[in-house]
Amino acid sequence: MFRRVGRFAVHRPWLTIAGWIIAAVALALLAPGLKSTTDETEFLPSHYESVQVGNLQEKAFPKTEQPAAIAVFQRTDGGKLTDADRRDVIKVAGGLDGKHREKIAKVVTGPQAVSPNGEIALANIIATTKNAYDEQLPKSVKQLREDAKQLLDGTQLKVGITGQAATTLDSQESSGDTDAMIMSATLLLIIVLLLVIFRSPLIAILPVLIIAVVSVVATGLIGTAAELGGLKADASISAILIVVLFGVGTDYILFLLFRYREHLRAGQEPKQALEDAVAKVGETIASAAGAVIVAFLALLLSTMGMMRAMGPSLAISVAVTLVAALTLVPAVFSLLGTKAFWPSKAWKKQSKNRFANGVGNLVSRRPGIMAVLSTAVLAVLAVGAFGFKAEFDTSSQMSQKLESVQAMKDMQRGFSAGQSDPAMVYLKSKDGSPLDKAGLETFRGKLETVDGVAKAAPAVTNPDGSVAQYSVVLKYAPSNEKAIELAGGELRDKAHAAAPSGSEALVGGTSAVLSDIQDAVGHDYRLVFPVAGLAIMIILGLLLRSLVAPLYLMIAVALGFGATLGSTVWLFQDYKGENGLLFMLPVIVYLFVVAIGTDYNILMVARLREEVQRGVPPREAIRTAVAQSAPTISAAAIILAGTFGVLMLADNSMLQQMGFAVAFGILLTAFVMAMLLVPTVTSLLGHKAWWPGHQDSPKATAAPADALGTAPHWESEQVRR
Repeated sequence: MFRRVGRFAVHRPWLTIAGWIIAAVALALLAPGLKSTTDETEFLPSHYESVQVGNLQEKAFPKTEQPAAIAVFQRTDGGKLTDADRRDVIKVAGGLDGKHREKIAKVVTGPQAVSPNGEIALANIIATTKNAYDEQLPKSVKQLREDAKQLLDGTQLKVGITGQAATTLDSQESSGDTDAMIMSATLLLIIVLLLVIFRSPLIAILPVLIIAVVSVVATGLIGTAAELGGLKADASISAILIVVLFGVGTDYILFLLFRYREHLRAGQEPKQALEDAVAKVGETIASAAGAVIVAFLALLLSTMGMMRAMGPSLAISVAVTLVAALTLVPAVFSLLGTKAFWPSKAWKKQSKNRFANGVGNLVSRRPGIMAVLSTAVLAVLAVGAFGFKAEFDTSSQMSQKLESVQAMKDMQRGFSAGQSDPAMVYLKSKDGSPLDKAGLETFRGKLETVDGVAKAAPAVTNPDGSVAQYSVVLKYAPSNEKAIELAGGELRDKAHAAAPSGSEALVGGTSAVLSDIQDAVGHDYRLVFPVAGLAIMIILGLLLRSLVAPLYLMIAVALGFGATLGSTVWLFQDYKGENGLLFMLPVIVYLFVVAIGTDYNILMVARLREEVQRGVPPREAIRTAVAQSAPTISAAAIILAGTFGVLMLADNSMLQQMGFAVAFGILLTAFVMAMLLVPTVTSLLGHKAWWPGHQDSPKATAAPADALGTAPHWESEQVRR
């Protein structure tokens, strides 16, 4: 099948290229854009209490105005506010209120908004919408920040705006810079590395142009699928799509180009060499893409909508990349022929790749020692994974220079940390009758006795009195671990138990949402990872026609996952002293290290099988497979790892963790697992590695054991046969 696909693309290049260009233009013009949201409640199923709170609030208080942000005032010298300062606070707040920014209902302050120590004053920025994640709110907060600078002229005050909308604004702006940085770094790395490898400006530029076309098609298809399926992609999906499309796309292009050059060096004509290259590596690329696709689709089993939306999006992007690698890439290089390598003549002669040949010789001569050493390295690093601690306080991982982060710290000098985003407790009558007013005050008193609660505001009831709303300020920041534990634990338990007869209590708010997300993530780890692993094993089994090889390949992948996570724990938790790692980090490692990194294992084992089937002696097959695959794997891994490594330059600790984990994990997968562990274990297992299909050719003959040292198992068995 792959030969037929390759033959069509190679001999009908203009038709193939025209089809891709038409598809790209049509989708760019007609496909709907990607929708995004950062509202965590939209990503949880309805049985979670925080989601039920959102639904109840929608019905009982449909027009309720909600705090969107808080302006934090203080003196420029850090001293106590004078009477004149307090008058200036009221004046500035009134000025901000008079700007009438979109979606901002009012900006209010008063004497009670001054902290007990007299150093901090607050002004609440109230939104006309209950959705603190409304797309317009961050824009309005940005305008208010500029307004405040003018209004503060002539005063001794300074102000910073924090709260949900302000944090969202800072996160979006820093994320936008990160996207640009990722794109620039990715393009630069691809171009420079390909230029170094092939010494051809055309080959350095062409993959970028090809992937750009693929990106347009993939984004259009994802937007269409999202529109038809009602999916919403998380705000971070754009950065991830960049890496997937360019990282995976470059991998598959390199798989093909290295084999194409190998056939040219063997003396084949360009078109025949290209057709044979597609026929040889087509199955490998398809299997590698299949493994990544099923791993991404396993996210559909997630309880979190964010993951369920991300899975199909990433799967579509990889599927489009696969089709392009087997059609568009051969078509483009068919038109260019050997001119694609200009001005280099390296395609005419065998390369003296000392690194690849050295690794190949080492692995083939000392398989036992290399297997033990590589396993030991991964196992030791994996020990650190047992110390993994999930961190849900994403604000603590943002740059400390951001205004929302600094203003939050300033506010905590005078008020409880939870002042900016209180927990919301609702009391609902079970039969719809009005709640007893005396019982409402008693219930509030019980909420204030909960350890960790700073205060609970008096109840606000809906028009028919059947639902009461309490704003409960916690002593901890909303995304702090203690606040999450309190909102999802003791506060909920006490609220449920204290609910008057005939009513029920529900606890929501940011801390409660994060508590529910914590439970959902734990559920997903226990379900998604095993299902994805099983699916990848099935694909490996179909590719290799073996039950044994997929088992040790997945064990190796599990070791790589543990080693990656363990190394990140040791660096950030133990060495840098951070409280924990981003709670989504294991999923990110799974997406890019396990799923995409499996490509390198597939490439190595498929090449090893090919060499054995040709009748090459097993020891020589190991050496050749490693020597021929190492340059491809090295180049692909360095591009992908380098792309993520750029994130370590960001001020955001969360991005630093992500960058290190994925970059280091990809390098471990490529240079330790794929080049050392997988081929050596395959060598040691010998003929048994291919059971029951026995893909090793019976024509293979082994050199005598005394000429090669201790023969691998399959060599001994071949000699006996």
